[in-house]
Amino acid sequence: MNGNVALATGDLQGLLNVLAPEVVFVSDGGGLKPAALRPVVGADKVLGYMAGSVAKAGGIFTGEPTTVNGNPGLILRLDGVIDGVLAFRVENARVTGLYYARNPEKLTRVESETPPTSR
Repeated sequence: MNGNVALATGDLQGLLNVLAPEVVFVSDGGGLKPAALRPVVGADKVLGYMAGSVAKAGGIFTGEPTTVNGNPGLILRLDGVIDGVLAFRVENARVTGLYYARNPEKLTRVESETPPTSR
């Protein structure tokens, strides 16, 4: 099972299976939404943090696969409303980095695709 499907379906064991032991989770709420104050390091700690955050949210999370800066990601919705964008860094078929942007000011164009520009 891949990380996108595992997270979107709430399959925590499936997610643990694709996380590298040294995975790093970083989040950004911009002071407007709750976020981790420091990077969370290690598969068990990341999974625990994410599970606790989902439980605190008290709603239904869904994930829509997307691409973020050329990497796999998810647009995460809480009860149908965009909560944030989760980008994955994948190395050797394992997720080594998770980056969760929750800052509403950074999510204003999530529903639109920005074409790449040439220099």
